[in-house]
Amino acid sequence: MSEQIKHECGIVLIRLLKPLEYYQKKYGTWRYGLNKLYLLMEKQHNRGQDGAGAVNLKIDQPAGKQYFSRHRSNSANPIKDVFAQINASFVKLQDNNPELLNDPVYAKENLPFAGELYLGHLRYGTFGNNSIEFVHPVMRENNWRSRNLVMAGNFNLTNVDEIFQSLFDLGQHPKDYTDTVTILENVGHFLDEENQMLFKKYKNEGQNNRQITASIEDDLNIKAILERSSRRWDGGYAIAGVIGHGDSFVARDPWGIRPACYYMDDEIVVVASERPVIQTAMNVRSVQIKEIQPGHALIIKKNGTVTEELIRVPQERKSCSFERIYFSRGSDRDIYTERKQLGFLLAKPILEKVAFDLEHTVFSYIPNTAETAFFGMMEGVRHEMNSIKKKHILDLGANITSEKLDEILKFEPRVEKIAIKDVKMRTFIADDSTRDDLVAHVYDVTYGIVKNTVDTLVIIDDSIVRGTTLKRSILKILDRLHPKKIIVVSSAPQIRYPDCYGIDMAKLGDFCAFAAAIELLKDRGQQSLIDDVYKRCKEQQNLPKEEIVNYVKDIYKSFTTEEISDKIAKMLTPKDIDAEVELVYQSVENLHAACPNDLGDWYFTGNYPTPGGNKVVNTSFINFVEGNSGRSY
Repeated sequence: MSEQIKHECGIVLIRLLKPLEYYQKKYGTWRYGLNKLYLLMEKQHNRGQDGAGAVNLKIDQPAGKQYFSRHRSNSANPIKDVFAQINASFVKLQDNNPELLNDPVYAKENLPFAGELYLGHLRYGTFGNNSIEFVHPVMRENNWRSRNLVMAGNFNLTNVDEIFQSLFDLGQHPKDYTDTVTILENVGHFLDEENQMLFKKYKNEGQNNRQITASIEDDLNIKAILERSSRRWDGGYAIAGVIGHGDSFVARDPWGIRPACYYMDDEIVVVASERPVIQTAMNVRSVQIKEIQPGHALIIKKNGTVTEELIRVPQERKSCSFERIYFSRGSDRDIYTERKQLGFLLAKPILEKVAFDLEHTVFSYIPNTAETAFFGMMEGVRHEMNSIKKKHILDLGANITSEKLDEILKFEPRVEKIAIKDVKMRTFIADDSTRDDLVAHVYDVTYGIVKNTVDTLVIIDDSIVRGTTLKRSILKILDRLHPKKIIVVSSAPQIRYPDCYGIDMAKLGDFCAFAAAIELLKDRGQQSLIDDVYKRCKEQQNLPKEEIVNYVKDIYKSFTTEEISDKIAKMLTPKDIDAEVELVYQSVENLHAACPNDLGDWYFTGNYPTPGGNKVVNTSFINFVEGNSGRSY
């Protein structure tokens, strides 16, 4: 993706199933779990660079001794900063008494982050700001261990207002109006209820308070807590939690929108947002890693028992297709093949665009994340050309000669490395015209490859969202090569609707496809439709989210995908370039063919999996018409 789109977030949960002495003896360090935490967070740094945090729990720490340790950072390099804070106490001990540093019994009693349970988080902020208070993991503290709650998540909820109001109606006074605080207090309320219910039960049975505390820690029903607290949640989520006595969990939404995978053996349980990071960190095969099923929670009890429990009725699977197209690490086997297939399926429409003139067409890609789709696109081009070659050969019949055969076989696509990322431009330049001029030099180009005013340049990108980077820099950069035409190919379909489940795409006015449709309506004298859609959206603004209809779909009904693509191309073409510009987008049908198990396509189709999605698109359109720059959820 040539323009950065943020998304939430990355999570890591690690539970060591053996005493720290075991890891000291087998692996030479009691910090085995901590080292895995660092590796898993670093391998997911692509998922969040606004902040990072880590928590450790010491199970069965004696009373009066700290059992939770937490460090968070919103610095420029948050992972490095968090682990520098964690390692500070180790470095000090290493200098003064290195033998104690390698003593797991001493470490657990005296050193922070020497425990059995770890929770790490990487944050991309889509709600709130980058204050340290918004960085996960977040804590809800209490003097009873079984009422202490620490949580971190990859989630966005569309109905924070409803959940906040329910807490207020209970008599609570949440300290902030964000989904993070609201979810923490929501789960915390039902955690308190479960504790109180068990307390009354064991009190009636005649247990004393200390006995009751131990019984509650043994019998706390995490499944019931999550069932009750998640009833109102509308959105995408993978939420991890640690309770002070030693239970932990990771819960996933019923539609499977946000990802979560886990691996376990007799030594360790590891949960992360992506499969390949677990493969790398634990050196295991992909088949050994399982996906937490939609609507389920992986629950790890204090005693080490691990179960996957149903907490919400699973719905039609709508896992985020943007994870497959762009966000997730391309080293995952399935994601790699899916991205190649996305490129492969674009080959035929691209060849039709260039009239099968491979002699005067150069193929390349921008940015580097589009490389895998590029490989697939070129496989597709060669596949199409092989069919043409076969036909030419068969047509020769008895007239075939070695020279004619050579002429047919040398018919190959021209593949070149056209653009090379040179430097990351900073945004401290205040003057817009100066900034745009500098951004136009982000890439170096390979001169002398494209024939001036003769060749067509085909460039594939992961997706085109706003189009600002294309207009301000990439098209100008490519025009320096003097192609006759530039065809920009998107391996994703046109982004037409806002996301509300974790990706930072909340404003309709930001999308070049939406802007193009609005301009087409104006060009054709259909501006009244904009007013009509606005009126219908306003009329349902105060309805329950379950009754709201996505009328924004009507904005696009009059136009073909090609008409919108052509309009986008005209709108994004800078005035000062010579080349003609065209766009080719992936079709939704081909997206589903390439990614058959991940059908979350609401940003392309407007088909939101939860009722809150329609509420968000409704609000986003109203904000657009009214010129309101506020968020739509």
